[in-house]
Amino acid sequence: MNIFQPTQPTPSANSILFARGVIARLAIWATLRIAIQENWGGPHGPAKRRWLASAIVDSFENQKTNPPDDIYIEETLLQVMVDEFDAVVDDGSAESVATDIVKLWEESQFGNAESVIRFEELAEKASGKRVNAQEKVASDDENEEWEDDEVTDEEEVPQLQNRTESPKESPVDEDGFTLVQSKRRR
Repeated sequence: MNIFQPTQPTPSANSILFARGVIARLAIWATLRIAIQENWGGPHGPAKRRWLASAIVDSFENQKTNPPDDIYIEETLLQVMVDEFDAVVDDGSAESVATDIVKLWEESQFGNAESVIRFEELAEKASGKRVNAQEKVASDDENEEWEDDEVTDEEEVPQLQNRTESPKESPVDEDGFTLVQSKRRR
């Protein structure tokens, strides 16, 4: 018995490509960068980001025939931000990140590294730079595709809400139960 024999199979080149893309995309997500920079999740923020990337990659690898969609990934991102960083993200940025991650999955299945390389370049530019947290005013161009993103020292970041604040009153039915409304896009 060889104790040095790996217990898990070696990931495919496409899987590695996808993982690189997810890591890079999370590295440039301004909201997550601020959460890590400001230690909202404690001193282990970078480890939490790596764990999140791993969880996302695993969710795709474990469901290859029916991979997660952007809504599932968005909900995962939002939940992790609440659970691990005490931050309610209500600016649409998680939707953009989720869409990009699904695109990365689709492209990586064909060995297309173009998007991965672009995200890695942006992550390299952002590395070591502090995000200047400023209040963001909603605009029509909030949901632009990632191709137009630039990472700079003066990057405008999304407005975050304190977890204890309710963004708006939830509707209550006639029996007094709070109705949970899905954030699914139509």
